[in-house]
Amino acid sequence: MPVPAPASPAVGHAHLPVLAKPPVRKLAKDLGMDLASVAGTGPGGIVTREDVVAHHEQAKAKPLATYADDDQPWLATGAVTSDGRQTRVPVKSVRKRTAEAMVASAFTAPHVTVFQTVDVTRTMRLVGTLREDREFADVRVTPLLVTAKAMLLAVRRHPEINASWDDAAQEIVYKHYVNLGIAASTPRGLVVPNIKDAHRLDLHGLATEIADLTATARAGRTSPADMSDGTITITNVGVFGIDTGTPILNPGEAAILAFGAIREQPWVHKGKIRKRWVTQLALSFDHRLVDGALGARFLSDVARVLEDPARGLVWG
Repeated sequence: MPVPAPASPAVGHAHLPVLAKPPVRKLAKDLGMDLASVAGTGPGGIVTREDVVAHHEQAKAKPLATYADDDQPWLATGAVTSDGRQTRVPVKSVRKRTAEAMVASAFTAPHVTVFQTVDVTRTMRLVGTLREDREFADVRVTPLLVTAKAMLLAVRRHPEINASWDDAAQEIVYKHYVNLGIAASTPRGLVVPNIKDAHRLDLHGLATEIADLTATARAGRTSPADMSDGTITITNVGVFGIDTGTPILNPGEAAILAFGAIREQPWVHKGKIRKRWVTQLALSFDHRLVDGALGARFLSDVARVLEDPARGLVWG
């Protein structure tokens, strides 16, 4: 029986040396190109200057990326241009309504934004404790939940911030209820459903409502009624790793709070530099309804609860 010859080791093109003269290598480096990706047309497969230039021009003409409709549903209704470099999508549905509302808000209400950096170490401890509590086993406990509760407590202390400007009637409308908006990013665009009568909920009930609201939004089932009659909003930019921002008011509301990323960093605590959990808050408000002092007091109260959640027991 013949003995089979030993198999030759597999050699892929990636392991073969790229043939190119030093000036051509320098040109490729200057253009930020990988010579291994260039097909050589010179003698023996050597890569020439013309090969590098042609490959560079071809790469510039290609689209930045190719998307599948299931990965990027916002492209599904678009038309690709003849050169393949753009997809043009008609503005309609949720994104159109959101855009119109944001433009109207930005150019109607005079926005002012104030900022505060907050030590939220105690809030993080509370989140950890509640996650181990059997009473909260059926809900998701997050720093956003505690921030939402802090915001509701601050509204109770400063009810005049829970208002809207009725331009047609030339009236200020003070709301005796809190419909708390939670800005949610979805494949269809930004939506801001709100939790009706959020001021009536305890912490567990608030957690349940936030979970239901965000799940409904991401599934694309948010109804117009879910987004109507909001009174104040919170937007969690920290979920994207963003520290802070200047949020635009949801139309018909006087204030919106941006909650930034929570990071561990050096912080002066009790006279010593320690490692603490820190975040940034940004409150935008309608200066027709909220003056600087009210905005500052409101934001300060939200921060004080996050610094020491036990304050909520006193204020609540």
